[in-house]
Amino acid sequence: AKGIEIRTTINSTIQGAIDELTASFSLLRQTAASFGFSPVLISFNPYTCVFEPQPPLNDFELRQLQAYPDEQTAHIYMVSYGPDLNISIADLPIENVIDIGKKLTYYSPFIVPFSYSSPFYNGSLWEGLSVRTFIRTGKRSATLVFVENQEHLIKSVPSLTKIARIPAEVGRIEFKACDSCDNFSIYAGLLALLKGLALDKTLEGRAIVPDTTLHQISDKAGFDHDDIFLNATKVLQAAENALENDPDIKFLAPLKDILANRKTKSHQLIEMFENLGSIEETIKRTYV
Repeated sequence: AKGIEIRTTINSTIQGAIDELTASFSLLRQTAASFGFSPVLISFNPYTCVFEPQPPLNDFELRQLQAYPDEQTAHIYMVSYGPDLNISIADLPIENVIDIGKKLTYYSPFIVPFSYSSPFYNGSLWEGLSVRTFIRTGKRSATLVFVENQEHLIKSVPSLTKIARIPAEVGRIEFKACDSCDNFSIYAGLLALLKGLALDKTLEGRAIVPDTTLHQISDKAGFDHDDIFLNATKVLQAAENALENDPDIKFLAPLKDILANRKTKSHQLIEMFENLGSIEETIKRTYV
């Protein structure tokens, strides 16, 4: 149900992470081809909207799901797909790390449209650009911050904080709200955007849980909605200002193009679908 996940190792640069992702994806593609498979871009299962385990979960498994808020939404993450974009800043006090997590959660509705790629639902076109965002927001985290102990946990549903499994994980910020991208330069742009927002000192918005209403405005209209467009412009400009003397500023270029044209990957997929009349034929033309 979940396909195959690529995880990059820890990299000190955005370019290093993208290079490793590209190399791993190339190996995956070659191996898949030898078995008659090819990769396609999917952020929400285009045919199956509900995950029903076969065989059904037993009593023990149900109790396990009910014990953890994040696991109660397994029916969502089993049909939705997207990147976990991870960043960290060395030696940053955990209070500051949590503050960055709150900032990214607040500005998430204006970050995610750069990645929109899920316009299909239940075998047809959905009414917007990202059904993944529509269904997961309010139930799944936009950002997770990994902390050392209970003292730094913030109780919320969905979770903003989570106890690290190993010491090296303390301080990791995981942005989870984006759709999948078949153009890895968009991932580089999103990582640069997150880096810029982490360094930014001007944006004041903070939230512990994602704003469901704003996300659902965003996922329907994207940058065609004036408030989403204006705030995305503000966020991108803040990141660019924070990266003023950083060579990673160049990675923002694809995001600036998307914003200028107000067109996401979903717009391309919708246009292809209208020409081809088939979801399968449309997604076959991704990752080319």
